[in-house]
Amino acid sequence: MNTAEKKYKYSTSQLFNFAPDSYLERTSRPIYALVFLLPFIVFYELGTILINTDVLNQTQDRVVAFIWLQNLLDEYMGLGGKFAWVAPPLTVVIVLVALQLSSRKRWYFVINDIWPMAIECILLAIPLIVLSLLLSGPAKPSVQDSQVTYNTKLINFKSGANNKNEASKDLPDYSIILGAGPADESRSKSLLANIVTGIGAGIYEELIFRLVLMCILMMLFQDLMRFDHKNSIVLSVLISAALFSAHHHIVFINGQFAPTTPFNWTEFGFRTIAGIYFAILFAIRGFGITAGTHAFYDIIATIINMVFFQQ
Repeated sequence: MNTAEKKYKYSTSQLFNFAPDSYLERTSRPIYALVFLLPFIVFYELGTILINTDVLNQTQDRVVAFIWLQNLLDEYMGLGGKFAWVAPPLTVVIVLVALQLSSRKRWYFVINDIWPMAIECILLAIPLIVLSLLLSGPAKPSVQDSQVTYNTKLINFKSGANNKNEASKDLPDYSIILGAGPADESRSKSLLANIVTGIGAGIYEELIFRLVLMCILMMLFQDLMRFDHKNSIVLSVLISAALFSAHHHIVFINGQFAPTTPFNWTEFGFRTIAGIYFAILFAIRGFGITAGTHAFYDIIATIINMVFFQQ
């Protein structure tokens, strides 16, 4: 087996080889994903601090995928308490730098590629917006039911506890948000809060369900179970898409399951299709464009809902 065949067999992304140094080749590099997404990461972190209450008191809204990273890094690296919120964005940076190093691709960055990348993400988000509107009326951004808030009176639970009396006082109270935002917030603040959280969902859900989960599934099916490359890709895409969709209806945090929105086949089907769409996009265009498309989808869907559906 030659080098090209080995690369094809074990690759979980970048199914097409674009012309060297072309726009498509450059913008699929991990370094481009890092530079392109860094403003989104900073905006999400600052937004959750400034829009909500003091982040050090752990009373802010957070994307579920962000909480997963927090808990994982807290458990294995001891980055808990007031410093836990720094770990997930740092993880994104470290992962993308490691991918850039392992890919052995060029490090230079063309600043003029930023705006075309943003426009590409917006255009790639439009088919999902149209599909969502056709299937169920208001578009379904991740922010509406893939979000966690602390210290409210909804579905409260704590890590490692069977009930609230047994909960550890050192860990924050987690609560699942069932709607788009608190009823007592102004429309403008609610809109901005949902945009901020939608950006976080685009970054951290793609990190978990595409970059991490699909690679793990490919290793499982292709390396351990010895399935052929094509079947491994198909199974990885379908399973990751189904799990991506399911986590919008029920989440798993700190060893416990908690419902978010009531199960609906139309919404589940749409998000499964969206998961497949993002997986294909990830395989062709890389992490940066995929996470950007997801983030812009959430932003556009949130604005459409606020303007046309009063949600």
